[in-house]
Amino acid sequence: MKPFFSNPADIKVAVVGYGGIYNMGRIHLQDVQKAGMTPTAVVELDATRLALAPKDFPGIQTYTTVDEMLAKSDVNLVILITPHNTHAPLALQCIAAGRHVVCEKPFAITTEECDAMIAAAEKAGVMLSTFHNRHWDGSVVKALEVIKSGVIGDVIRVECHMGQHSKPGDVWRGSKSISGGILYDWGVHLLEYSLQIIDSEISEVSGFAKRGYWADQTRWKADTIEDEGYAVVRFKSGAWLTLCITHIDANPKRGMLDITGTKGSYWWDYENHEITIRDGDRTVVTKGKNPKEQWENYYANIADHLSKGVPLVITPQWARRPIHILDLANQSAVEGRALPARYV
Repeated sequence: MKPFFSNPADIKVAVVGYGGIYNMGRIHLQDVQKAGMTPTAVVELDATRLALAPKDFPGIQTYTTVDEMLAKSDVNLVILITPHNTHAPLALQCIAAGRHVVCEKPFAITTEECDAMIAAAEKAGVMLSTFHNRHWDGSVVKALEVIKSGVIGDVIRVECHMGQHSKPGDVWRGSKSISGGILYDWGVHLLEYSLQIIDSEISEVSGFAKRGYWADQTRWKADTIEDEGYAVVRFKSGAWLTLCITHIDANPKRGMLDITGTKGSYWWDYENHEITIRDGDRTVVTKGKNPKEQWENYYANIADHLSKGVPLVITPQWARRPIHILDLANQSAVEGRALPARYV
């Protein structure tokens, strides 16, 4: 494709959201700077947080609303670091103003939101992506290397799990209506890992949810996220996937993913992995450390895509897939039946 800019420095970047406990706004701007792009503006409602931006990036423009930034700034790439339920409306607003957009994960909450964002970006001729930096986590990079070597055979199932017995927090991620639910935070990462491993179209999704145990003890009451969310995904290849994120498991499973193949299994947590195979009557377990993450690849690809026409790795169509699973899981949990996947 024809590039949008002649070099990365011409890509002027704004972040919407400079608050949060992880300083994500600053981290994003530092990362785009490393990729050769130009930090240009910050939008933040909190005056205290907004005042920090010029100290971190001298000369940067500051705004309190997206409307003002779009009207007054020559920013051409907007990064949305805001609560999940704002991703779609803010993305659509920025796309309509002719800006390229990166959404923090999750891409959106519903399939319909994803489809509207994709259609708008295609019509406007702008780039749209989601910050799936963990696409380059060392854990999944190593897993793919081992799986593609054939050591564990053909992948039959992937089991994703995270959580423990703990009350949801009172920050906005504890709100079902704002966050989308318990599966929408780390669950999106685990699904993105899994969709790299299972290279097949989705057939159907079943969802299960337990609510009410923690609700009265949280700020959000009836709007509190689920105590536990569970999804089962069937693929056209015959493989299947399970995802469980929990706040009520007093005996949680170790690690993050268990992958079962026809010849063996592969387990990992963030830093470690184990390969288990049968050798005659013996079970052989090989343990190892995962390589370092390569998160810088995300914005390097964005810069190369916009300035050199290099293919986008995290396309909006790719980012739609985990959201479609979560959306169907939410609906299925309410309706009590499996739901077929829908493609566009």
